[in-house]
Amino acid sequence: MHPPILLLISSDSSTKTVLEQALSNLNTAFLSAPTTEEGLRLLEWQRDVACILFDERDRRISIGLVLSRIRQVTPAVPVIVLGAEDSAKAAVEALRDGAADYLAKPLSESGMRTALLRTHAFATAITSGSEHHADFDRIISVSPQMQLVKHLAAEVAVTDATVLITGESGTGKELFARAIHCASPRSKGPFVALNCAGIPEHLLESELFGYQRGAFTDAKQSKLGRFQAAEGGTLFLDEIGEMSATAQAKLLRVLEDHEISPLGDTHSVKVNIRVVAATNEDLPAQIKAGRFRLDLYYRLNVYQLRIPALRERVDDIEPIIDSFLAAARRDHGHRVEGISPAALKILRRHDWPGNVRELHNVVEGLTITCKDRIIQPEHLPAPLIEARPAEGNGCLQKAPDRPSLLAFGLSFQDMEKKLLVEALRQAGGNVSEASRLLKLTRNTLRYRMAKYHLC
Repeated sequence: MHPPILLLISSDSSTKTVLEQALSNLNTAFLSAPTTEEGLRLLEWQRDVACILFDERDRRISIGLVLSRIRQVTPAVPVIVLGAEDSAKAAVEALRDGAADYLAKPLSESGMRTALLRTHAFATAITSGSEHHADFDRIISVSPQMQLVKHLAAEVAVTDATVLITGESGTGKELFARAIHCASPRSKGPFVALNCAGIPEHLLESELFGYQRGAFTDAKQSKLGRFQAAEGGTLFLDEIGEMSATAQAKLLRVLEDHEISPLGDTHSVKVNIRVVAATNEDLPAQIKAGRFRLDLYYRLNVYQLRIPALRERVDDIEPIIDSFLAAARRDHGHRVEGISPAALKILRRHDWPGNVRELHNVVEGLTITCKDRIIQPEHLPAPLIEARPAEGNGCLQKAPDRPSLLAFGLSFQDMEKKLLVEALRQAGGNVSEASRLLKLTRNTLRYRMAKYHLC
């Protein structure tokens, strides 16, 4: 796992200094925001914050209301209030309002450290985040293709090189980006992710670079951009091929000069970050079409990792399913324990256009619809059952068109009777099993058997 992140909401530079000293020997990182509003915006970007330190003197509203607003964004994150007065009454009121702890000023390194480790969620995160390589282990794979990609990713992680991760949608590009960050020298810094396709073009620049108060009509207060939020850590730009031409030009400038210019600010700001980008687009084709800058491509493509599609590594399907099922049993108490060889064979020959994300959706659906402990072929969705392996080079494709049933020269009654006979033969005469194969009720099957004098 990546190291836990702590958020400090304080405009006091001495508080930040004490916190840095308290965290000096801990495997953790922290973000800071001078105001409550900026702290809440950071929380919306960085949802995996393990603990929040809130400076009471920076509030303009009651502590109870501040804590309520924080809980609306991250309900379970503990908040330690840094109090302005050393009194039992102030501490009791803060705890009553929902604070996890109260620490009175003046602050000391030892007092700060003790308060943090006294917070169970933060102490647990410290322990679980001690092994960075575990993030690569979380990428479930046994295939030689993925083992090679993980090896290459681990090698580039220890450098500070810009990485471009390519691959189809759903292959796990963000998992690799997070693992690279956690195995890098920047692991104690924040990991900030931005989906370039998920933000309207006119808002993308302000999200990336931030803006100053009054930069435009609705800019009633300053806002940090993702570059500044990722200071000292990694900025992950997903779906980079969807970035507008203007944003591409500004991103190129940042990669070259390591400076950003927030909207409405006349001064540049130095940034110390690593950029990891990802795309499912063919960027060279985008360049030829004039939709992506060649010089930006060169800057991003310092080291490229291509994540193979699931159909290229079918050996990974079974361990991925086992992992999904184990998580479902642990988190939701589902009874499904595994998959039969026959059902697995069907899944291995499917094309998986949605890759691991599609497989996860299939397994999630099966944990709801499958009432047995082992997934059988009949439990699988119809489109998967109808898939067929392609001939020739061994690649998997969609099922080819079948010949018309009318070509057999049989009437509807003849076909129905033959289907009934075949099902009863496969079921060894067991009506319940035959009805399951035909997806009919027992009464309907018995009626049709009597119709053709099969009972």
